[in-house]
Amino acid sequence: MSDHVSRKLPSRRVSRRTVLQSSAAMLSAPLIAKATAAFGQEKLAGTGEVVVCSYGGLFTENLRKHVSTPFTKATGIRVVDVTADEAEPQIKAMRGAGRIDWDIAFVNAFWPAYSQLSQAGAFMPIDYSLWDDEALKGVPEYARNTHAVVGYSGSQLLVYDERLFPKSGPKNWADFWNIKEFPGPRGFAANSYLADIAFALSADGVTQKGLWRLTDDMVDRALRKLDEIRPHITKWWTAAGETIPLLVNGEYAMTSSFDGRALAAIKKGMPIRMVWDGASLTDNHWTILEGGPNSANAQKFIAFVNRAEIAASFTQWTGYPGPNLNQLKYLPAELVPLLSINPDNAAKLVRYDAPWFLESRPDGKSNAEHIQERFLAWRAQ
Repeated sequence: MSDHVSRKLPSRRVSRRTVLQSSAAMLSAPLIAKATAAFGQEKLAGTGEVVVCSYGGLFTENLRKHVSTPFTKATGIRVVDVTADEAEPQIKAMRGAGRIDWDIAFVNAFWPAYSQLSQAGAFMPIDYSLWDDEALKGVPEYARNTHAVVGYSGSQLLVYDERLFPKSGPKNWADFWNIKEFPGPRGFAANSYLADIAFALSADGVTQKGLWRLTDDMVDRALRKLDEIRPHITKWWTAAGETIPLLVNGEYAMTSSFDGRALAAIKKGMPIRMVWDGASLTDNHWTILEGGPNSANAQKFIAFVNRAEIAASFTQWTGYPGPNLNQLKYLPAELVPLLSINPDNAAKLVRYDAPWFLESRPDGKSNAEHIQERFLAWRAQ
């Protein structure tokens, strides 16, 4: 029997999966980790299977080839793939039915469903005793939660056409607003209201620490700043795949974009540059589902995927970095400057306070809902 069985589940709409189908197949460096049974170590050895839900497409294909297959070779545990664009509704449905069919799933801490599921006890505590020393030291504390581990980080950042600025291009969001010194049409996201507001505040001089919580005064300030750049936005992009073609075709001189899209384009030789100053970052988490059929094997998979060499393989082939900083020494040198976990880039990132955005206001709406309504009202003017 094959090491992997694909069980395609229905999903509501294309969302994160579309974004994630990025640079995976185009990365040119050789496979990093060739795991052996010895590499798995006795404490990760086992039998049976583990059911892992991810986003499908190239993301799941490369996860299977460069993480799951080495895991099976190292441990003897077979990986069963399931796919869903959004795991949270599926997890809710399984809990409602009283039957948990998955063992592991990605969830997004910015989604209210994650907080609700976590409070309801949907996720098992992570067994960090199975992790090797290089993983424990390499994965920062913020990424090692009791019931979840950061699986990968995705960023929105400024990217520009280096053909238009061959000597010195924009270096931050203030330069994005500087039409005089950096002329040309701009692109901005129609739906990424938190990122757009954060970028505007960055352009207005607010530091990264000041962007964790967006008060009404700060939103007012951001919208005033957005008024300044609005006439120069030639298209508000709605799909992640739009940004790079519009940039390369000359319809944008610069735009906000997802890092995975930009990385894929650079690997293909496209003439664009990434600017990390003020980039917004969100995390997607590995979770082990309470009541899943293979919980012990799930713990072993999570321990394995966070090992430095395997983490490097995950990053290289999915195009999105896992949190283990020790993986940097296993990655191709030319790839490291293009990643959010590069220390030089990480120091410039804005990491949001996700729990605060999900907190309820006196009117019953979450902070995120309130900010979104204000942004959409501004866009409609």
